[in-house]
Amino acid sequence: MARRSQYDAIVIGSGPNGLAAAIKMAQAGRSVMVYEAKETIGGGCRSAELTLPGFVHDICSAVHPLGIGSPFFQSIPLADYGLTWISSPVALAHPFDDGGAVLLQRSIEDTAAGLGSDARAYTRLMQPLVANWQKMVPSILGPLRIPAHPLALIRFGLPALLPARVLAERAFKGERARALFAGLAAHSIQPLEHPLTAAFGLVLGILAHAVGWPIPRGGSHVIVDAMADYLRSLGGEIITGLEVKSLDMLPPTSAYLCDITPRQLLRIAGNRLPRLYQQELAHYRYGPGVFKVDYALDGPIPWKAQECLQAITVHIGGTMEEICASESTVGHGEHPERPFVLVAQQSLFDPTRAPNGKHTAWTYCHVPNGSTYDMTERIEAQIERFAPGFRDRILARSVTNALEYETYNPNYIGGDINGGIQNIAQLFTRPAIRLNPYTTPAKGVYICSSSTPPGGGVHGMCGYWAAQSALRAKG
Repeated sequence: MARRSQYDAIVIGSGPNGLAAAIKMAQAGRSVMVYEAKETIGGGCRSAELTLPGFVHDICSAVHPLGIGSPFFQSIPLADYGLTWISSPVALAHPFDDGGAVLLQRSIEDTAAGLGSDARAYTRLMQPLVANWQKMVPSILGPLRIPAHPLALIRFGLPALLPARVLAERAFKGERARALFAGLAAHSIQPLEHPLTAAFGLVLGILAHAVGWPIPRGGSHVIVDAMADYLRSLGGEIITGLEVKSLDMLPPTSAYLCDITPRQLLRIAGNRLPRLYQQELAHYRYGPGVFKVDYALDGPIPWKAQECLQAITVHIGGTMEEICASESTVGHGEHPERPFVLVAQQSLFDPTRAPNGKHTAWTYCHVPNGSTYDMTERIEAQIERFAPGFRDRILARSVTNALEYETYNPNYIGGDINGGIQNIAQLFTRPAIRLNPYTTPAKGVYICSSSTPPGGGVHGMCGYWAAQSALRAKG
C-alpha cells in the first residue's frame, strides 16, 4: 500500500496508549500514521528471550488487571487478532515467614475467609466497591470531571484519598489483611504514608474480584500485536525504526498525538509551546524507578507456602511494617535492604513461556529514580526467604537497572514506569493544570501517554481520551 503524503492524525509512539489513540482516530474514519523509534512496536508491552533460547520474558508489563478491565480494550475485537487472556486460580499470593500465605481470590468471600478476624471488615470494605465497579470505572480510568454516578464514586473516593497505611490500620486489626492491602497499595510506587496511596490498593483489589489479574498467552507483546493488526485492518499505518526528533520532520497533519512524557514533548515540540506551558512541563515530577531481574529456572519456584503455586503474581514483602519501611526508604532516595518485590510466574500457567519442564520468573523492586545500584542479591535474598532453594534453580538471569530502563524506553525517565509520580498533586493534573489535560497550547498537539490521566498501566485509556479530544476539536 502506497503511503500518503498527508494524514489526518500522526501518532508518536506505539505503546498501548499510542495505538489506542490511533485506533480511535481510525475508527472515526481518519487516516493515521504511527511512528515508533524502536524496531519493534510496544513501548512497555514487549517480550523477548532475555535469558536463554526458548524462555520468553516480559520486558516490562506482565500481569494485566487494567488490561482486561479497560473499557476501551473491551470495546475492540482484540481476541479476533490473537489475544487470549489466561487467569490463575488465585489472583495474588502473599507469603509470610511462618510458611503460610494470604490469597487474593476472585471471590470476596473466599478471600475474606483467609483473613481470620478481619473477614467481615474486608467484605464490608470491598463488596460495595466491586458491585459498583462498572459505574465507577469511567471516572477512575479517565480525566477529572463530573461523574455519572456520584454516590458510587464518593463511596470509593473517601477511603481512596487516605494514605494506604492509615486505611489498613483503620479497616483491619490483623497482620494478614494489613499486609495484603499494603502490598496492593505499594504498586503506587510511593511511601504508603502519602495521601491517595490507598486508591491503588483499592483499585487493584476491586479488579481482582471483578475481572481477575490475567496474563496474555504468549507474552505481553501479544496485546500490542493484536492492537496493531486491528489498526491496520482499519487502514492505519505504522513505521518502526524512526525516531521523531522534532515535529517539524513529520508530514503536516491536524492532530499530533504524542505517546511520550513531558521531557520528550519539550524536546520535539518546545518551539511550538508558549513559555509558561514549557515551564509547567519542566517542573513535572518523575517518581522512583524499578530494578528488574528476569530468570530462567530449572523448575517452579520452591515456595514454602504451596498456595503460592496457584497464583501468577506473588508479593514478597512480609508484614505491612516491612512493606511500608521499604517504600519509605525508596521515597527518601535510598535502597532498602529488604525490598518489596513483585514476582510473576507466568510459565506455570502459560506453557509457551519456557521449554518443557523449565520455568520463568519476572521480578522487580522499587529504587530511587536514576539508580544504577545492583539489587540482584537483595531481591534473591527476599525470594529465598520465602522459597528456600530458589537460587539452586536459576539457570540464567537478565538484569536491568533503573537507568537502563530509560535506555530501553525513553518514556521511563530514570526508570519511572508510570510516566511520572502519581501523587495527589499529579494524578488528575498530569502533565499540567488544564481543563483538558490531553491538549496543549499548541494547536493540534496532544499528549496521550501515561503522563496524562489515568496514568500508568496497560489500559489504553490515556490514548482513548486524547483521541476523543482531537476528534472533538476537528469536528
